[in-house]
Amino acid sequence: MTATAHEGARVADLLDGYAPGDFFFGTDRHTLLGSGVDGALSEADPVVLAERVADGLSEARLAVGILPFDTGPDATSPGHVLFPREVRTSGPAHPAAASLPQAGVGVPSAMRPVPEPAAHVAAVARAVEMLRDERLRKVVLARVLDLEFDEPLRPEAILRNLVRGNPSGFTFATPLPGGSTFLGATPELLLSRHGERVVSHPHAGSAPRSADPRIDAENARRLAESGKDRREHAVVIEDMVENLRPFCTQLRVAPTEVVGTPTMWHLGTTVTGTLADRDITALRLAAALHPTPAICGTPTETARRVVGELEPFDRGYYAGAVGWVNADGDGEWAVAIRSAEAAARTLRLYAGGGIVADSDPEAELAETTAKFETVLRAMGLGHP
Repeated sequence: MTATAHEGARVADLLDGYAPGDFFFGTDRHTLLGSGVDGALSEADPVVLAERVADGLSEARLAVGILPFDTGPDATSPGHVLFPREVRTSGPAHPAAASLPQAGVGVPSAMRPVPEPAAHVAAVARAVEMLRDERLRKVVLARVLDLEFDEPLRPEAILRNLVRGNPSGFTFATPLPGGSTFLGATPELLLSRHGERVVSHPHAGSAPRSADPRIDAENARRLAESGKDRREHAVVIEDMVENLRPFCTQLRVAPTEVVGTPTMWHLGTTVTGTLADRDITALRLAAALHPTPAICGTPTETARRVVGELEPFDRGYYAGAVGWVNADGDGEWAVAIRSAEAAARTLRLYAGGGIVADSDPEAELAETTAKFETVLRAMGLGHP
């Protein structure tokens, strides 16, 4: 199971070489394309999966894949990891991809939100009521947008447009067990490990971007000063530090910053640590952190139950973790948000937002609408 490696390719070459069934992972530092399959592992328990992957890496060079949102005992989707036969790498996905032409994707013949916007507002209002109970501090509620097409979808075209339109963060495409493709452009690093250095960059607290520079700057300023968003963000950082502490000899939490993507402003905080045991792989660390309060809530099990009660769909791999780990244990795992699942003639887009006790249901609906924009722009579409 030893992969063939090709280094130094251009980003455009990797995008040209991508086909559904391959794994693509592009960042502002490097780009990776894994093709062919020398082996595959599916496992519901992410800790067990990390151990099995570590065993497989005694023969393979690299493992790539995705964890689902729900990793509990009743999870319906397993973690899915591949050992690619061929691995090609290049430099940063950006700015090289910015000059690529927009790829044609097609116009949907039908578009359906699940739940309907009014029902999502009602679900958020119900969650706010639940948050008056001290046993729940935060919950993340998502909704989906289902698009149908008369012609077969081309995930390679959507991926190319995602890379082209998102100059930072992590752009990805990974095959799922049923034959569909999960792809997106996420700003959020769950966990990277390089040698003894561990880094996480959680995001929580959001505001939409604006084409008007004055409004855009004002949105960023209001986010930075928002008590609601800072409380939501603090819950996430506390949880990340608590879950990383057993694995690290020291941890450092940087000041919180406002981080921008083409469609959203976010509050982001970099957490760095020194790994205590070099046998702990990047995937094992990701398993320890996932799901974070940024995409589930806290306490985790209570929030997960509320998600199951209030969301009328299965998240599957949305808000999971996507990335890679190598034979040295190094790797990167990003939070699988700003994402969609592409099947033969359907595309399911996902967007969510963190709910705390002083959340405004209408504002939360607007936030999810703005977050759909990442994939909608890659489709050449506007607001749903």
